[in-house]
Amino acid sequence: MLRVLAVDDEEPALEELLYLLRADPRIRSAEGATGATEALRRIGSAVEAGPEDPSAIDVVFLDIHMAGLTGLDVAQLLAGFAAPPRIVFVTAHEGFAVQAFDLKAVDYVLKPVRRERLAEAVRRVAEQVGDRSAPVLDTANDQIPVELGGVIRFIPIDDIAYAEAQGDYARLHTATGSHLVRVPLTTLEERWRSRGFVRIHRRHLVALGRIDELRLDAGSMSVRIGTAELAVSRRHTRALRDLLMRQTGR
Repeated sequence: MLRVLAVDDEEPALEELLYLLRADPRIRSAEGATGATEALRRIGSAVEAGPEDPSAIDVVFLDIHMAGLTGLDVAQLLAGFAAPPRIVFVTAHEGFAVQAFDLKAVDYVLKPVRRERLAEAVRRVAEQVGDRSAPVLDTANDQIPVELGGVIRFIPIDDIAYAEAQGDYARLHTATGSHLVRVPLTTLEERWRSRGFVRIHRRHLVALGRIDELRLDAGSMSVRIGTAELAVSRRHTRALRDLLMRQTGR
């Protein structure tokens, strides 16, 4: 049974969220806060009192856009607590999903909130809280959230063959399709370097293990990944060749 704090500076949205939460049989109690300052005060007191205290909070359902401190600011502050509550973001803006999961959010629910979608978020929290010895799920390390038809879904990073720059966005290519995320390619390059991704061009970041062929033609290099043929820029040619040689043990 979960003890919940819902935070939103728009009272009608807060009341609707509390109504839906209180109707879920897995929720023991659901209280509301109309701003970040009030939320931090109540969370701080609950953490200090301990998990067995009646004021304890298992999970915070947190709006992002609020007057003063944002929900992301609150999550960053909670990350400094020894035993912070879980966080579920509830927002009308899908563009902050990557930052949210970098902050170890359990889920990211888009407004207007649907009862079925909220129930799924509650289920995920309940699974984690049920085993209090389990670490908070670090979704950002294994998956990347993408928006599909108004719903945030999780794409395993291991399923991504390559990423393509599109301005300040990146398009992720998998065997089943592609997904546009609001993250620059340079950011993905830094995050995924340890997972075997390498930059081959200013426009492309590829998973080394997904390269099917390396092609040389009149001094130019390209790689084939499935049906896609991607050019390798001159500045990246030698580094890519060295990486592939080391990978094959040659």
